[in-house]
Amino acid sequence: MNDPLQTILGLNAKASMFPPNSRYHGIDTASMEICDGREIIYLRRRFVPEPERFVLIQEHTVVQGDRPDILAAKYLGDPEQFWRLCDANRVIDPNDMTDVIGRRLRITLPEGMTGVNYV
Repeated sequence: MNDPLQTILGLNAKASMFPPNSRYHGIDTASMEICDGREIIYLRRRFVPEPERFVLIQEHTVVQGDRPDILAAKYLGDPEQFWRLCDANRVIDPNDMTDVIGRRLRITLPEGMTGVNYV
């Protein structure tokens, strides 16, 4: 009989723990043994890319009633992608993006995408 913990550790954490639209998709796990001998499994640190590395596709001026999830749905097609807007605008708390009416938000392509080349 297989040990359940070993089975979990043997799974591909990148593919199975978080869906592709999660900010944690592709982040490795690590483990450490604590003083009582138990093993703690945790996510390794996620390094947020510099916003200048993203290709700007447009800007949005915050208006009353804007929320990160609504903006992500409008511009990215998925309300759960609000974290991409956070990354593009150097924001840790998603609600900080829409706190100030008139703030200009960067709407960008995901990191590594360079846009469409027209021939």
